[in-house]
Amino acid sequence: MTMLYRRLGRTGLQVSALSFGAWVTFGNQIGDDTARELLETAYASGVNFFDNAEGYADGQAEVVMGRILKNSGWARSSYVVSSKVFFGDTYKGPNGRGLSRKHVVEACHAALARLQVDHLDLYFCHRPDPDTPILETVRAMHDLVVQGKVLYWGTSEWGAAEILEARRLAEKHNLHAPVMEQPQYNLFHRRRVEQEYALLYDTEPGLGTTIWSPLASGLLTGKYNDGVPPESRLTVKGLEWLRNRITAEQKPKLDVVPALVAIAHELDTTLPRLAVAWCLANPRVSTVILGASRPTQLRENLGALDLLPKLTPELLARLDALALPAAT
Repeated sequence: MTMLYRRLGRTGLQVSALSFGAWVTFGNQIGDDTARELLETAYASGVNFFDNAEGYADGQAEVVMGRILKNSGWARSSYVVSSKVFFGDTYKGPNGRGLSRKHVVEACHAALARLQVDHLDLYFCHRPDPDTPILETVRAMHDLVVQGKVLYWGTSEWGAAEILEARRLAEKHNLHAPVMEQPQYNLFHRRRVEQEYALLYDTEPGLGTTIWSPLASGLLTGKYNDGVPPESRLTVKGLEWLRNRITAEQKPKLDVVPALVAIAHELDTTLPRLAVAWCLANPRVSTVILGASRPTQLRENLGALDLLPKLTPELLARLDALALPAAT
């Protein structure tokens, strides 16, 4: 396996086509030793983008990642690290979340301290904030870029209209505009990336995508076909909402999984690898964020790169025929 690198949208930043994220696992599901082994496994495989957020384990995911990065000996130029702002960390008061100037700036400083770096390569607005004028958020992000604390800023799970409004205001006021979005994207969750954002990719300033949940929160592993196994992330305290969604609301998708497994077997591979490779086959995807609780699981999913040459138009059409009727 040789890692591929792609430009983040129309920026000059090169990110590994497969990246690694700390959601759910770091500071919560796994211990620090396992977290270190996961980051080292990813880095040794050519992964250069590590994704995080203030809200992951109430900030502890960044604390764990920061210690590992600090002790790694890796050159700062050799990796890209992100944070996201919106949900807050340990303080949940009225100014401890959202996208006000106060919270955006204070959350950036807190993330820098937890990650033990002097700048964030990527800083995402983790959700839109209806209680804060978009211009206020754009100005705050612009100022962080000018100060060198953030190199690129973007959004996560914003609608196209909201991104366009942020761009319009940035252009009007000569401010740095958002250049990347972090949406969910997988065989079963596609409309936003493939349709809603279609007009954004080729217009200034372009749109890079750092997509999350390539395995549809585990649906595309096949492990939930017979219920929730005891070691699943769905048993983690605080993720009851995800368990309910998968076990109650996703039956049409679960019914498709066995047929997808059969196609993976035809290719002499696994469904997780096939699902990740399918995401990579979309040229609009800058990087696919992988999550894992075990190094063996991470190595398995990193092998998706080797499948790309096998994803012919005919095979992609077969996958679409199965997945699209159940997709959103």
